[in-house]
Amino acid sequence: MVVDTNFLPVLSQSDVERTVQLIQQAYAPPTASTSLEDLKRLQTELFELQKRPEAWGLVIPLLEHPDQNVQFFGAHTAQVKIARDWDTLSEEHATPLRELIVQLTAHSMSIGRSKFILRKMFVALTTLALKLVPGHPTRWPEWIMGCTMTFSDAGAPTEYIHDFLAIVAEEAGNADLIGSSKLQIQQSLKDAISMVVQAIRSSLQSTQQIPSALKCFQSWMSIIPSSDITPLIPLLISLLTCAESDSESFEVASDTLQEIMTKSALSDGSGSRTLTEPLLIWIDSQGSRTVHNTLQSGNVDGISHSLCKLLVALGDHSTSYIAANLASPTPVVPAPQPPGAPLLPTKTRGELSQSFLRLLLSYTGLRGHYGVDEEESEMTLAFWYLFQEALWSTDYYVEEEEEVNGSVTGDASEDVQAVAKAVYSELVQVLRRKVAFPEKGAGWSKDQVEKFQVYRRDVGDTLINAYYVLRHDMLGYLVEDVIQRLNGRQEQDGWQEIEATLHCITSIQEAIDMEKTPHLPRVFGPEILGRLPSTGTSRIRRTTLGLIGAYSSWFTSQPSISSGLLMSVLTYVASALTDPILCLQAAIALRNLCDANRKALAPEIRAFGQLHAALGSIPESEKSKVVQSIASVIQALPAHEQIEPITAIVDPIVRKLAEVLQSHNQNNFSDSSLTFVQLPDEARMIIINEVETLSGVAKGLTRSTDGLVILGERDSESQASLEAMERVREDPRVLSLRKTISDTLEAVVNIWSTDAGISNALSDLFKCITCLPGDTTLISLAPGPLLGLVCHAARRQLTASWLSLSVSLISQLNPPPPLVLVDEALNVKTGPAPEAVALVGVALPMLLECSLNAMSPPGAMEANPDIVQEFFVCMDRVAQDFTRSFYILPPGALDALMNCTITALSLQERYSLVQASNFICNLIQRSSVDTALAVDKEHLIHLYGRRIMKAVLEGFASVAPRSVVPNLIEILGTLLSRAGGGLGGGGGAGGAVAASWIREILLADDFVVSRATREVKETFATAIINSRSLKRTREAANQFTLVARGLESSGFGYASVSM
Repeated sequence: MVVDTNFLPVLSQSDVERTVQLIQQAYAPPTASTSLEDLKRLQTELFELQKRPEAWGLVIPLLEHPDQNVQFFGAHTAQVKIARDWDTLSEEHATPLRELIVQLTAHSMSIGRSKFILRKMFVALTTLALKLVPGHPTRWPEWIMGCTMTFSDAGAPTEYIHDFLAIVAEEAGNADLIGSSKLQIQQSLKDAISMVVQAIRSSLQSTQQIPSALKCFQSWMSIIPSSDITPLIPLLISLLTCAESDSESFEVASDTLQEIMTKSALSDGSGSRTLTEPLLIWIDSQGSRTVHNTLQSGNVDGISHSLCKLLVALGDHSTSYIAANLASPTPVVPAPQPPGAPLLPTKTRGELSQSFLRLLLSYTGLRGHYGVDEEESEMTLAFWYLFQEALWSTDYYVEEEEEVNGSVTGDASEDVQAVAKAVYSELVQVLRRKVAFPEKGAGWSKDQVEKFQVYRRDVGDTLINAYYVLRHDMLGYLVEDVIQRLNGRQEQDGWQEIEATLHCITSIQEAIDMEKTPHLPRVFGPEILGRLPSTGTSRIRRTTLGLIGAYSSWFTSQPSISSGLLMSVLTYVASALTDPILCLQAAIALRNLCDANRKALAPEIRAFGQLHAALGSIPESEKSKVVQSIASVIQALPAHEQIEPITAIVDPIVRKLAEVLQSHNQNNFSDSSLTFVQLPDEARMIIINEVETLSGVAKGLTRSTDGLVILGERDSESQASLEAMERVREDPRVLSLRKTISDTLEAVVNIWSTDAGISNALSDLFKCITCLPGDTTLISLAPGPLLGLVCHAARRQLTASWLSLSVSLISQLNPPPPLVLVDEALNVKTGPAPEAVALVGVALPMLLECSLNAMSPPGAMEANPDIVQEFFVCMDRVAQDFTRSFYILPPGALDALMNCTITALSLQERYSLVQASNFICNLIQRSSVDTALAVDKEHLIHLYGRRIMKAVLEGFASVAPRSVVPNLIEILGTLLSRAGGGLGGGGGAGGAVAASWIREILLADDFVVSRATREVKETFATAIINSRSLKRTREAANQFTLVARGLESSGFGYASVSM
């Protein structure tokens, strides 16, 4: 190996030996005396050693060392120096380095060094090509061909050359380049395609080094055009037949065909004659034998597993072909067979498509349970969704409600529909069987149970697609299946099969037209529900409860159904509420039933009184859902009839909270303003449970209809309902109830708001018990006083949840107008009421004080990103609805807020910075559109405009994360438009000032260090000052960001600032 190495630094023997010693210590097997700190120290020392300019001289001595770990580190050093320290190499040394790395790699291949070392050398070569190929003229023409010839001449094994070509495609094909550099690298790959294809073909035809050749092919798959891929397909299919007893060869051939169907130029479904049909013929004639053997033995070996993957890939690739030719009589002529091979019969496209579906269905229905006995059935599920979608898009498949298109023959359409229904009917039967749990005592682990439950959910999604094909016939089959199994059930039989069918019925609920299905009355009547167990056997009861909850809205769509049927269903649900295992599912089902059937259940309010009386036997964790269910029914009563039942529900909750309050006051003789005294766990849980229960009442009393439905109501009816509610809210009993609730909540906040669990429960309650004017209930509380409580709680202990809650309450202080038509015109929001302005004027200084105090210590903002984010969300809300509140703050408050905001623009946590940016933009914009705030806005810009601009520009340069550059551009655009943007900014008289800010900041000595030169800064400043649109501003800012961060040639850098 004669090559110029004079350009490399020469290291002393002692330096090399020290390096070898470090490598061997770092890579040696750990011993009892080896500590993690020692390993970290060695790794750090090696890393620092690689960074030194002299490390170029380590490559050759390390590669020549007998220790493979040392050799690997030598190859790794070459790759790292080329990638990271290229600028430290003189221009004239590039060519000698190229020749050196090529010769070192060729020598390593010829002497048979380990593959993990060769791989690193191949990566180093490709990295070098990424540096030398781009440019005019290129410094490494035909580099792939040149390397390959050098390796071949040196006697490198064919397998190693395949590996090199594979690494080239992977590394160069995914290189992070843009513009002309990327185009030149791509062209160098294209120039080598013919050589690569010839190398692959030679190996396939000579049956030598087939695995390495096919792995090389897979790496080049997205680069090679379809015209070069197509001739290789017959060779690959023939390999499937020849390798039926060779698992490795079969799997690599199968994997390559899968890659063709997913990543090549044929991945869009094209190649039906050259890819789809030849594979269908092979699957029908040869693959079917493998499937048959699998079904007979019950064992899925490596070849069978790979065949399943091939079927799935073909299904995904050729879904449209299979759907369009499901019953096609068009014959498919097999390709000529080799001499001596039996002739294959000619079959139609329809026969081949149906044969494919049968085989795929065999894998879908493999014997045993998924995750325990087999792993293949789940892989096939996605195909049935794609196939159903493809069927709907074919000309020959027409839904029952549609008329057959005149251009399509009735017989063809009927044939397709008949086959499709037969396939999906069998699929439903197979999946119903597959989702059945085993009998007790199967010995499954927790992970196996969880994996099977995930599989059942995935099967449920597939069943929905089957329903779209079979419609009512599918539900009829499932209902009949349950009835037949109930009829034939013996006392000693388990419930697994019936539970599986009920799970299937539950899964398709979202696809069913509730008003038209004829089968559901049998499900919830005495034929099925009346015969299901109501004690013990928790799995089928849990599934039944889920079924009831899923179909809760069906009862509403059936006015002819008697209330007795609905009450019998409720009785079944209520019987499970006291079971600790089933109480969660039962409470959810009850909540869904009551929410969806409020009006139908309102006449039965006495029965719900009995349910409320039995609350003591229901687990505490589910009481809130039960109470919410009862409240939902109460909401359907006329407003004046709601008083007594609501009082009966709320009084015990408030009483229990009062008892805990009284106990606290007796046990703690301190003033409530003193620091928090820790609660006993029992008392703490009582408070949380009772507050959650009160939240349930508030949620239940809220109407379930959305704004669009309210908009469609008759104005007189809606208005009358609102007026009645307002009258009843003034009833002395209701006023007293609300005052009791308010006083109790105030006491809880004053004493226990610092407890995380209690504060979360209070936060949820405050959101539920306040509402927009159109959704007012008897216990709805005004947001203003609650905002005061939140501020008090935040001052005691600031949390993100209190800040988030303050955002919700501030929003309600300035609600949108009702969504009703008045005099044929929509109500227009005119601004907050004076009372709301006064409330926010009191709350804002309190929130600012506690928040700024919490965020002011060094590192506090970085350590509490949730608080920072919610704080700026809150400030943004105030800026949008109560802008003037910022300009009447106590002296120093606005200055502290703006200082904090400008500091936040340098944070590395993305969401905090985004919210701070939104706040700045909205504050400036809202101040600009309100003429009464013109002087305040000018004063704000005068004091903080330049500092904001500096933070934005330094954020572009390096300070802020690249992902927030678009947000910084929004601030820049706001400053230019609202504070003056020079010649094109349109900011009025302040334009010249804003222009001078940009240039002064960029060229100042204290501007953050970046890779932007003075010339780049001048160009950017000129572009911004002369910009006449936000689009031009954005383009200039993005370009400056790339250059300043050294990413102008990086595809990742370009993408990251353009998101």
